[in-house]
Amino acid sequence: MTQLYLIRHAEAEGNLYRRVHGWYNSLITDNGYRQIAALRGRFANVHIDAVYSSDLFRTMTTAKAIYPSHGLQLHTTPDLREIGVGVWEDQPWGGLERYDAMRLIHFNHASPEFQVEGGETFAQVQRRMKGAVLDIAARHPGQTVALFSHGSAIRCLQGAVRGLGPGEMDCLGHSDNTAVTCLEAEGDQIRILFENDNSHLPEEISTLARQNWWKSREGSSADANLWFRPLNLEAEERLFLNARHEAWVNIHGSAVPFDGTGFLQDARRCWQQNPKTSLFAVMQREEVAGLLQLDLERHADQGVGYIPFVYMDPKHRKRGLGVQLLGQAISVYRPLGRTKLMLRCAPDNEIAQRFYKKYGFEKIGEAPGARVPLDLLEKYIGYETKD
Repeated sequence: MTQLYLIRHAEAEGNLYRRVHGWYNSLITDNGYRQIAALRGRFANVHIDAVYSSDLFRTMTTAKAIYPSHGLQLHTTPDLREIGVGVWEDQPWGGLERYDAMRLIHFNHASPEFQVEGGETFAQVQRRMKGAVLDIAARHPGQTVALFSHGSAIRCLQGAVRGLGPGEMDCLGHSDNTAVTCLEAEGDQIRILFENDNSHLPEEISTLARQNWWKSREGSSADANLWFRPLNLEAEERLFLNARHEAWVNIHGSAVPFDGTGFLQDARRCWQQNPKTSLFAVMQREEVAGLLQLDLERHADQGVGYIPFVYMDPKHRKRGLGVQLLGQAISVYRPLGRTKLMLRCAPDNEIAQRFYKKYGFEKIGEAPGARVPLDLLEKYIGYETKD
């Protein structure tokens, strides 16, 4: 008989930015690295004979909680991957709520009807995961193995072990990031000893503790998920200027002159680079909640994705939504080969400074030639790991 610890990856970008990441190769968040440290402590004195993970960055990185300290090598297999979601990959959940609501409902209920172009069905994931676990167990009879996988994939396996097919898994719980499920396997049989245990996580670093989607039968509709539409600067010039003016006065006061013409010229230059990916209206359902401006050319030769303007409407501030704008910027810039995000922030804008620091930005200098003093802040978005 083989004992297996099946562990979900640590918090990753999709969890934080509220985007769909199946086979998309997302990074671990700063909070995720804290979860990995807690997981390392949990398994410090647990005997492990072998470690396997899916071949995606977020699982391979989480597996470092165990295999280096136990003197083991990491084995990777795509059979432990998350459900593949094809054309949904890296889409914001808010966009699916608007444009693909019925299939999203099918996804949230693990329906046998669910499938998107280029993606998998839940039945396929159940067969894949059960086959992977039985195959690994057969390689390690009488041993203890740690497996690192993904939330929906783990849930599919838990359902398969219980004899629950697609459409029958609503009764199952959801796994927190780094939560542990313990299995016993022998021959073609798998037994669950315990599941979804996150007791090693203090509440302040638990991902599920600050999210609501898992408490609702309708899934992601329980959280405020944003979507992004291209801003038509010709038709929505006034919307852009009003937002720029409100942000300027809020930060610098009315005594410092506002150069609306200059901001508009800069926005038009960015918009002309690519009208679909340079200016976005940030939407919550049918309401404009903010704006996001990207400059696809500035600092491109340095591998930088530059963000001239990040804006949340006053009504939508202090609700934890702003981080989703960073996720949209990464979604645009990473496929272009950019490994850093850069933006400017007033040194006395304490709220914004705390926000950017929380999400990994560091000061690298001061902006030359600015109308007012501005710090240059930068965040790494490439594939690297932390110890």
